[in-house]
Parts: sequence; C-alpha cells; structure tokens
Amino acid sequence: MEFLQKPTRILFFTGKGGVGKTSVASATAIRLADAGKRVLLISTDPASNLDEVLGAKLGSSPSAVPGVPQLMAMNIDPEASAKAYREAMVAPYRGKLPDAAIASMEEQFSGSCTLEIAAFDEFARLLAGHGTADSFDHVIFDTAPTGHTLRLLSLPSAWDGFLGSSSTGTSCLGPLAGLQAQKKLYADTVKALGDPAITTLVLVARPEASALREAQRTSGELASLGIHNQHLVINGVFHAGNRADPVALAMEQRAGNAMEQIPEGISSLPRVVIPLAPRGLVGIGAIRSIENSPASSLGEVTESVGGSALVLPPLGDLIEELARLGHGVILTMGKGGVGKTTVAAAVAVALADRGCAVHLTTTDPAAHIVATLNGALRHLTMGRIDPKAEVAAYSAEVLATAGKDLDAQGRAMLEEDLRSPCTEEIAVFRAFAAAVEKGRDGFVVLDTAPTGHTILLLDAALAYHREVTRQSSGIDESVQNLLPRLRDPAYSRVLIVTLPEATPVHEAAKLQADLKRAGIVPFAWVVNQSLTPLRLTDPVLVSRRAHEARFLREVMEQHASRLALIPWQAQPPVGVDHLRELLVALPVPAVAAG
Repeated sequence: MEFLQKPTRILFFTGKGGVGKTSVASATAIRLADAGKRVLLISTDPASNLDEVLGAKLGSSPSAVPGVPQLMAMNIDPEASAKAYREAMVAPYRGKLPDAAIASMEEQFSGSCTLEIAAFDEFARLLAGHGTADSFDHVIFDTAPTGHTLRLLSLPSAWDGFLGSSSTGTSCLGPLAGLQAQKKLYADTVKALGDPAITTLVLVARPEASALREAQRTSGELASLGIHNQHLVINGVFHAGNRADPVALAMEQRAGNAMEQIPEGISSLPRVVIPLAPRGLVGIGAIRSIENSPASSLGEVTESVGGSALVLPPLGDLIEELARLGHGVILTMGKGGVGKTTVAAAVAVALADRGCAVHLTTTDPAAHIVATLNGALRHLTMGRIDPKAEVAAYSAEVLATAGKDLDAQGRAMLEEDLRSPCTEEIAVFRAFAAAVEKGRDGFVVLDTAPTGHTILLLDAALAYHREVTRQSSGIDESVQNLLPRLRDPAYSRVLIVTLPEATPVHEAAKLQADLKRAGIVPFAWVVNQSLTPLRLTDPVLVSRRAHEARFLREVMEQHASRLALIPWQAQPPVGVDHLRELLVALPVPAVAAG
C-alpha cells in the first residue's frame, strides 16, 4: 500500500458503507504493528464490527489484539461517552440548583446532539494527541459510513465556528461554558486534520460505479474541509480464474467497466488495488493475507456446508403479502452498502406494477438508483429527504412561529440556536415522520440511511413519544403518531437487508434486536447479491459460494421469520427492467468471453 511507504501518524479510512473500510484499516494497522510500530486502531462507527474482524473483545479504552503484540484497538462508544459527558456537565450543579432545574438540564443533555458532541469530544482528544493516543506511533481511525464520517469530520470547524460566534451563553447542547473549555482542543483537531504531515485520508471503494461516485463526492467534501492528503483503495477487484465461467466473466467485466470510468475527481489520487478475497476477511490470519493472490489462499473448497443444498424464495414471493394490506409503510434497513436502495426500488416497482399507488423516498444522501426511476411508472412517485432543504424549511417555520413576537435580541438568540449543528437532526426527523404519515393513503417505501443513522431516527421517535405523553401542544400530528405507526404491523413493514457474509449478517442481527427493543418486529430479511443460486466453476467464486452457505443457514435458523434471496446480477440493478429481474430467482445470464 503506497500510503504505508511514508505513513503519517494519523490515518483515516472512509467510504461508502460495505466497501471494506474495517478490513483495510485493520490490515494497515497490522502491517505497521508487524513492522515494530506501536499502533492504536479506533472505530468511530456506532455500528462497529472491529471486534469481529480482529477476533478481540474491545471496549472504550485500548485493548491488546491477540497475535499482534504492538497493536491495540478500541471502539468509541457514543452512549458511554454521552453518559460521562452529561454527568460532567450536570454534576457541578447538583445541590446548588433546585431539583427541577437539574432535571431540566439532564433532559437537555439526553438527545442525539449530546451523543454527537460527546463522541466528538473523545474523537478530538485522540486525534489531537491528548491522553490515550500519546504513546502510539500511529493512530488509525476506522470511520463510520460516509454520511456519518462527513458529519464527524465537519464538526471541528462547525463547533469551533459556533463557539466563536456565540454570544448568548446557551445552545441546543446546554450551557456553552462546558464547551468553551474545549476550544483549544478543537482548534488542535482542526489543525491536525488539515496537516498533510500528520494526517492521511484513505478513501476505500469497491469496483462499482456507485461506490466510486461516492468516493469522489467524499473526496471533494473533505478537500473543502482542508483535508488534501488523500489516497484511494479499490477493494475487491475480481479477475476470472476460469474463462469458461460466464458468471466470473460477467463479474470481471462489471469491475473492469467501473475501473475504466473512475470519476475524474479521484482518478489522479495515489491508488491501491486489492483483489477479491475467496472468503470473508475475519480474523488476523485472513487480514494479513488481504493483498495476496486469491488463488494462493484458496485451500480446499467444500461445496456442501451443513448438508443439503439451499433453496430459498426470491424477493417476488414477498410482494403478494406486502401488497395485501393496500397501504402503509415499507422500510428497508441494514448496514451501509448491503443494497437497501436497490431493494426499496425493486419493491416499489413491483407494487406499482400491480397498480398500487407508491411513493418511494430516501433519507440516504448517497442514494442514486431512486433518481433513475423518476417518471418511469404511472403509479410511482419519487421523493427525497434533503437535509439542507429540510433545515431551511424548519428554520423558516420556527422563525415565523416561535420567533414572530420576539424582540431583536430574542430573535438573534433563536437564529443562533437554529445555526447549531443539531438543527439538521430535528429537521430530518420531522420529514421522516411526515413521509411515514403518507402511508395512510397508499404505499410509502422508505429507503432509510445506514443502520446507525436509522437507530438515531428511531431513538428520536421514542424521545418524542415520551414527551407527547406529557404534553401534546405544539407537536405535529405526524410526529405524535410516528412511533405507534412504526410499531403497528398492519401499517409498517420492515425489510432487513443484508449480504451473505459474517459482518453484514451479524450487524443485521444487532439491528433486529434494537428494533425489537423499540417494539418493532421486522417483517422479513432479504439477502442480497448471493452466489448460492448460480452455476459456478471459477475457483474463487466457488469458494465464496461455499463460504456464504453458513451465513444463509444462520439467517434461516436464528434470525428471520421470512427470508428472500436476490442473486448476484450481471448488470447493475439500475432502471425498471433490471429492478424487475431482482424479483425472480434466475441465474445470471451468460456473457460472451472476451
């Protein structure tokens, strides 16, 4: 890896969900540790799977990684950080202020804003070299999916600017005195991010057009934040080992087409290409072999994992039951990069083909397939929850109502609070609730954001619902009704989307547990991009197919009450015709050898 020739002290790994950031970050950490460097590997992802990849039990402080003497790793736990941050802000006032005032402060520090700033506070200390990270030669951040990463990386400038311009002493985070003490730390963070001698940003992508477009978007936004020392890793590039296997040729062709059309904005970046691994990259041994030739690490391939062949129903088998209610909300959820947008679009097309009125919308800023369907079908309408537009609309509404009778000083205070980074969460949440309400009159198919963000939305729903039980004035009806609607199986159906691999399946299981704790029982699981139904002879693909069988059986036997399987497709599932192909269990069409 070129960025390891002269590695900076801090390395970030970011990219579209599911591209292999954790694997590449772990491989980098192990390589540096094997070279004798003291390395700290940190996940800032709320849905971290670093424990599973490294085969180690990790916490919120550095832990040794078995088998790699110089490597330590940790997860930044937003909940634990928020609890500690909340107590640090409130504790000095206990016994000095009335109980009602203390209760009000605790409530103020209980929202998603506190989670964000608390996680950032710990992140900033690590990045700026304060405390825990001081004794390490290299600090490596395995970051969250792109949307969360951009928000996290923009916080240093956002919060520093907010603190610099604030004059009222309050914010949506509570008393600014608690933040003012951190200004030097935040300034150090901004400086470290933009210094190419200190920080390297590694963009990770798959050889897929959507992932590469996302990498370009991320690169541009990070450059606008002053982060210019960037490298590109293209992970999972496949070359057919058997020229007689049509699926292998199709997969090679798709990867080749994407590689030939790398967006101009990232085409000149220093580049590393990593071949497709024959098995999942879990465990130190697998991670150490990440750049090896696939053929050299195949070993013996066993086709029959667990007994009889797997025969699983196609996505189309779920449509009849989904259509039977005649209206309601269908949500696709799962780890980033598993194909939530694709499944949402395919379900929307299938319902529209049946004559149902369908509105398809997304809360994911990286959505691309949805845009290709605009105007394609008579019964299908499109929408997108655009954070910038929602913030503008929400701010205008608040100023027109709550700010209508304020004097100049009061209005200035309100405008200042609306400029804080927390306003976006509130605005997007309201739009989400409004979209769910539309399910009264037809079908609404919601392509939700990656798992961590989805859970934040649901947490917000719970918080609002608790507030509604005390006082309902001033709260939109759609917000009041949101949680009951999400919990009603006659109104909302959740499809958990995953891939037949260890990390996506286990993350999906965690998501299902979180949903059930919120009183929401998923309707079905959808396993995407499976090789199981396909006729294969290429050794790498045969090995991957054998490897995925254990995870399909785990889903069937432990997690899903209903299950549908989508085969890997020769053509990217963009456009109505290709989306319809996802509904049936047909093998990939043969392509001519070239």
